[in-house]
Amino acid sequence: MAEQKIPYKIYLEENEMPKAWYNVRSDMKKKPAPLLNPGTGKPMTAEELEHVFCKELVEQELNNDDRYIEIPTEIRDFYKMYRPSPLVRAYCLEKKLGTPAKIYYKFEGNNTSGSHKLNSAIAQAYYAKKQGLKGVTTETGAGQWGTALSMACAYLGLDCKVFMVKCSYEQKPFRREVMRTYGASVTPSPSMETEIGKKILAEYPGTNGSLGCAISEAVETATKLDGYRYVLGSVLNQVVLHQSVIGLETKTALEKYGIKPDVIIGCAGGGSNLGGLISPFMGEKLRGEADYHFIAVEPASCPSLTRGKYAYDFCDTGEVCPLLKMYTLGSQFIPSPSHAGGLRYHGMSSILSELYDEGLMEARSVTQTDVFKAAEYFARVEGILPAPESSHAIKVAIDEAIKCRETGEEKTIVFGLTGTGYFDMVAYGQYNDNKMSDTIPTDEDIAASLAKLPKVNG
Repeated sequence: MAEQKIPYKIYLEENEMPKAWYNVRSDMKKKPAPLLNPGTGKPMTAEELEHVFCKELVEQELNNDDRYIEIPTEIRDFYKMYRPSPLVRAYCLEKKLGTPAKIYYKFEGNNTSGSHKLNSAIAQAYYAKKQGLKGVTTETGAGQWGTALSMACAYLGLDCKVFMVKCSYEQKPFRREVMRTYGASVTPSPSMETEIGKKILAEYPGTNGSLGCAISEAVETATKLDGYRYVLGSVLNQVVLHQSVIGLETKTALEKYGIKPDVIIGCAGGGSNLGGLISPFMGEKLRGEADYHFIAVEPASCPSLTRGKYAYDFCDTGEVCPLLKMYTLGSQFIPSPSHAGGLRYHGMSSILSELYDEGLMEARSVTQTDVFKAAEYFARVEGILPAPESSHAIKVAIDEAIKCRETGEEKTIVFGLTGTGYFDMVAYGQYNDNKMSDTIPTDEDIAASLAKLPKVNG
């Protein structure tokens, strides 16, 4: 099809929205390692997990076999408020870079929560409501997940208790207030409200917190309150499953115009958005139907894939969660207070970890100042102010496009623009005032944390 017929924005019709989530584990020859009970060292049973998570979400978490899992009508109806989301051809960016590459981005910021997180938030809140629960607890880094879950809980009439990483609680007050507007209670983590929070503060006085700390507090709270369960915004298999709507829509939109991507890029913290974006394409690669180059982009301040170890580790700093085999920096690793709060997690999705370990995708780490340089460039050229997390993908997409300019290759590049940065103006202000710095952990820092990994066979 002639290039000029490809619009700036490719919109799908409402009836083209996915009716089922795609489970990439079904096509993985080597499945992600199971969650382990830290006490017994044995795989967690559904019954054990149901003390923490909603029953139907546990079923999704453990389902390695079904390729497609139907999206309930109530969730699809909610999706229709902001989905299908547009796939945008970055014509202006291509022209500015002078590259023969064709660049597309899947924009997930067209909803009140401002990010892709709502795709899983409404699903998890729906299953909690269906189970007859009073409410849910959770953690949030930069606040996108907390905002999305607060919105979903308000829609369904559920209570929502959010533990927000302390540095983000202070850096991003507006996102905190959006959560409160939707009726959520928001507590800076670590806090004095939980036993784990008190312990962490005693051991690390003045700490800025981490996602691992906040997870511990949220899990403790959920297990102590009758009628509550814990929900997580990334890392888990169920979240990658829900986020597959991103990749499914992207694939449908590209196929509509006969476009096959060469490179697919996403930022990676816990792995939900990247996993969701690449899942259906990775499925083709796993089945031998097509090949793609996948790139996970993480912050140099928290480089779990590029500098971590593939091992069983606690999902949280307080060591109350199950053990997950993943690329990890150690559950005791507390990253520097970077502005990409959603990427400050010590480990990576077990799905992405396994795919990376098998050499099916690449990982790169980038520094904070380089990320904001790319974000500002993108904003001035494409007219969207991107979230700091998303800007990691933008940075590498620009790098790949420049390589094409130098080699003359006409590659098609697709990246995930997971959300907007309009609540991240403190960060942009620091960048514009030349007050932003890069903090990269030393080998000694990482080694000290990895030395505390639990002793597990596997």
